[in-house]
Amino acid sequence: MNYDCNKLADLLFPNITGTVAQLEEQYPERNLPEGARVTRFAPSPTGYLHIGGLFGALVDVLTAKATKGVSYLRIEDTDKKREIDDGVSAIINGFNSFGIDFDEGVTGFNEEKGAYGPYTQSKRAEIYQTVAKELVQKGLAYPCFCTAEELSAIREEQEKGDALIWGYFGKWAKCRDLSFEEIEENIKSGKPYVLRFRSDGQEDKRIFFDDIIRGKIEMPENIIDEVLLKSDGIPTYHFAHACDDHFMRTTHVIRGEEWISSVPKHIALFKACGFKVPKYAHTPQVMKIDEEDGTKRKLSKRKDPEAAVSYFVEQGFPKESLIEYLLTLLNSNFEDWRRANPKADAFSFPFNLKKMSPSGCLFDLVKLNDVSKNVISVMDADTVYTRVSQWAKEYDADFYNEFTKNPEFSRNMVNIDRESPKPRKDIAKWSEVKEYFAYMFDAYFKPDFDLPENINKEDAKAILLKYIEIYDENDDKDLWFGKIKDMCEPLGFTPNVKEYKKNPEAFKGHVGDVSTVIRLAVTGRKNTPDLCSIMKLLGKDTVSARINGIVESL
Repeated sequence: MNYDCNKLADLLFPNITGTVAQLEEQYPERNLPEGARVTRFAPSPTGYLHIGGLFGALVDVLTAKATKGVSYLRIEDTDKKREIDDGVSAIINGFNSFGIDFDEGVTGFNEEKGAYGPYTQSKRAEIYQTVAKELVQKGLAYPCFCTAEELSAIREEQEKGDALIWGYFGKWAKCRDLSFEEIEENIKSGKPYVLRFRSDGQEDKRIFFDDIIRGKIEMPENIIDEVLLKSDGIPTYHFAHACDDHFMRTTHVIRGEEWISSVPKHIALFKACGFKVPKYAHTPQVMKIDEEDGTKRKLSKRKDPEAAVSYFVEQGFPKESLIEYLLTLLNSNFEDWRRANPKADAFSFPFNLKKMSPSGCLFDLVKLNDVSKNVISVMDADTVYTRVSQWAKEYDADFYNEFTKNPEFSRNMVNIDRESPKPRKDIAKWSEVKEYFAYMFDAYFKPDFDLPENINKEDAKAILLKYIEIYDENDDKDLWFGKIKDMCEPLGFTPNVKEYKKNPEAFKGHVGDVSTVIRLAVTGRKNTPDLCSIMKLLGKDTVSARINGIVESL
C-alpha cells in the first residue's frame, strides 16, 4: 500500500459520515444475566421452511431460554437472485404453526420487534458500508476491478498449477497493490468493482477454535481476500453476518455443520473489524434412511415431502408433537425428563448444546407418529375437537361440515376412551380422524361383515338376533357387558376366554367373538374404541338399523 487509506475511504464512501464508534453506542452490550446467551436464526427467504430450519431454530430458542438469554429472527435477504415472493411469510408462518417464538426480530412483512434492528439485512446497508469504510481506513480492504473473465482465468491457472486452494489471494490478487491513482482512474472511468478484505493470513499457519458441540477444531488460517461488498454495494453473507452478529450482540452462533469450513474467514473478519469473536456450535444435519439403498442421506426438498415444515401442517400433526419429537433428536436425556415432567411445557426443558450429538440426526416418521400418538392421547376432548375442526376447515371441507354439524356429538365421540388413566393411542395426526371415526357418520359408514374364521353366518345371525332382543341404549358398560356374557352359553359360546383357550373344541368361540360380531354389524370394523360408548352416541335407531341390515343380508 502506497497511498493514504483515509483518502481512499472518502473516495469509495463519500456519503458515509457515521463511524463504527457511533454504531457501538447505538447498539450497546445487552443488559443480561451472567451466562445468558444471545442466539439468532437467520434464514434466507428463498423457499419454504425446511425441517432442518425448524430444527436449527428450536436449538436457538431453547439455548436462549435455558440461559435466560435472547433469541432473535434475522432475515438474510442479500441474495436477491434466489429470493422468492413472500418468502418471509412462508418462514414466519412455518414458525407460528409450531409455536417457535423468538424474543426479537422479524415478525411479519415489514414488521419486527426489538431494539437491535433493523433485523432484515437489506435495510442495514449503511451499517455495512460504515464498517467497510473503516476497514479501508485501516488498510484492511481495497477495491478490486477484476472482471468475471479475469477471475475465471485465475481459477483455470490455479486448477492447472500447484495451488493448494483456489481463490483470490497471493500472486493472484491482482488488484491488491494498485496505486491510489490507478484506483481513482478506474472509478472515474466507470469500471465496476467489488470491495475485498485484505487478508493477513499465511498458508503455513493454523487456527484453533472450540466448538461447543464438536470440541476443539483445527483448520488452516484464512488467506483468501474475500469479497465484502459486491459491485452493487450489497454485502456478501460473510461480511454482513459478522456485522450483524456483532451489533445485535450475538454471543453464540449456532448453525449447520456445512458452515464449519467458513469459520477461519469469519474469525478473520471479526478480528479485522475489531469485533469479539462469538462462540460457535455447529449442529448435525437432519438425515433419513434412503428407502432404495438403505444408506443415510440428507432430507431432500425434491425427494422427501417431509423436508418441508408445511407437510406436517397439512398432515395435521399437532405442533406439540413435532417439537416433542425434535427434542428427542436434540438431547438424549429429553425422554427421561419428559417421563419425570409429563405435563411440563417442552420449551421449559433444560436444553444443553453440549449434549447434542455431532453425528447426523435420523428423522424417522414412524417414531414421530409414536410420539404424536402419545401427545394426542393426553389432550382433553375440547382440545381435540378444536384442533380437528381447525385442521379440517383448512384441508378437508367436507369432513369439517360433518364434524362440526353436531359439536356435542363430535366432542363425545373423540372423548371415547380418552380421559382415563390409560387412554387409547390410535391417532397420530388430525388427518387420520376422519377415517378412524368414519363409522360414526352415516355419510362415511361402510358396512363390512367379514366374519372371524371361527364364526359362520348362521351363528353370526343368531348372535345379532339375540342381541336385538336384549339391547337397551341406557345400559352402562358393566350391565351391557354382563348381557353379552349371558348370551354366550345358550348360543354355544363361553363367557370365559381362559376356558376357551384351555378347551377350544368345546365351544364355538368366546365372549370376545360374540362382541366382535356385534361390533362388525354396528361399525363395520373388528377393532374400535369402547363399543358400548359408540352405540350410546349413535343412538338406538342407527344401531338397530345397522344390525337389522346385516341380519337381512345374512
